[in-house]
Amino acid sequence: MEWRTDRKSKEPLYKQIAGYIESGIADGTFLLDKPLPSERFLANELGVNRSTVVAAYDELEANGLVERKKGSGTMISKDIWGINRKRMPSWNRYIEAGSFLPNLPVTQRIRKETEGNNLINLASGELSEDLFPVHSLREIISNRSFIGSLGYDHPQGNAVLRDTITNHVKQYRKIDTHPSSILITSGAQQAIHLVVQCLLKPGDAVALEDPSYSYSLPIFQSAGLRTFLLPVDKDGINPEDLLALHKKHRIRMIFLNPVFQNPTGTVLHINRRKRILELSSEYGIPVVEDDPYSLTSFSGEKIASLKSMDNNGNVLYISSLSKIVASGLRIGWIIGPKSVIERLSDAKQQVDFGHGSFTQWIANDFLESEHFPTHITYLREQLEKRRDAMVSSLQQFLKNKVEYYSPNGGIHLWCKLKGQLNEIQLLEESIKRGVIYVPGSTLGTNKEYMRFTFAKENEESIHEGIKRFADAVRCL
Repeated sequence: MEWRTDRKSKEPLYKQIAGYIESGIADGTFLLDKPLPSERFLANELGVNRSTVVAAYDELEANGLVERKKGSGTMISKDIWGINRKRMPSWNRYIEAGSFLPNLPVTQRIRKETEGNNLINLASGELSEDLFPVHSLREIISNRSFIGSLGYDHPQGNAVLRDTITNHVKQYRKIDTHPSSILITSGAQQAIHLVVQCLLKPGDAVALEDPSYSYSLPIFQSAGLRTFLLPVDKDGINPEDLLALHKKHRIRMIFLNPVFQNPTGTVLHINRRKRILELSSEYGIPVVEDDPYSLTSFSGEKIASLKSMDNNGNVLYISSLSKIVASGLRIGWIIGPKSVIERLSDAKQQVDFGHGSFTQWIANDFLESEHFPTHITYLREQLEKRRDAMVSSLQQFLKNKVEYYSPNGGIHLWCKLKGQLNEIQLLEESIKRGVIYVPGSTLGTNKEYMRFTFAKENEESIHEGIKRFADAVRCL
């Protein structure tokens, strides 16, 4: 046998063997009326364990390519071509070959655990049901007539909603814009995907915060981008780090979450904001500003966004209602130069023909109503109480074993455990005890950290969740 496995390949040996046999079936190397090599023979020929060959044949059998009969060995399936020459595709190969990468295994595990089990959820970035303005939204639906169209809306989103968002960002975020410079998206994440897919190309260098939510997104790798990291301290990223990266790698775009950053909760210092905008203008580096949390400031302070300080059109501003109203509305937006918005709008049309008119109507009426400022005040008060409950619980159950920054807004607490602990083992022990959170390595390069989110659970559950986490720490 001339063919050999590639021990240096990242592809498992059994998959290499399965692929080799599948190719041999297709090109006639293996005949339909002859048994395939026995497991023992093939293992000896290729210098692998028999269990590896068994796994290869298992995969071929699962894909309908072979049949195994006692006493006859492994045969090519008689129905492989079928009467109509039909054949089942090798779906595993398609799954692995796709260019759109899956989420990290830990991220997938967290999602599955929170979906099926009754865990105290300190991982989800979603508001709890009692923080949604359910009664206000019901009143809008019940008492106000829907006057919009149920057909396809404007490619950039409903004109009335874009006009309302223009007034909203002026009042709450100090941003001057025009409805023609706004694109309505399905939340902030779709906005980020559109930017990456439409404005960048494979091989481009982009700068991400370390740690950050952007770090966890596979979209950058899926798009073939080169990612470079900017460490985050108590005042956000250091602009001089960006300058150094640009001189070395020619950064094409920088992704920032300046206000109550996810996961650190920090606010980018005003002097650093000014310097970043200076560098952006000097070197022509676009800035993508993700701003989900600025309205959650516990003090009610209106913190200036980068976009509000941008006089040259260098900042693409992304925000949504997901973290301040309801994630299920799927209402987000991008603000930027009109030509960019038109390009992104064209791409969004190719994906979903534009945003749903009904949820745009609800979002518009809520933003315009007296309910919105009342809801934001209530949300800030409740989030501050939950943050305090989490800080108090950490002090009670972990004392000097943990370091953290207590944010003045947002929904996340970024914690560092002192001492050496296995990150995965700690997560597993925590899940066994009924609490889940996000390990630091999914959001950045520091494994000794973890992100606790205080928006999904009430104060009592937060207290119990931190207690269970502390029990898991002591177990290791």
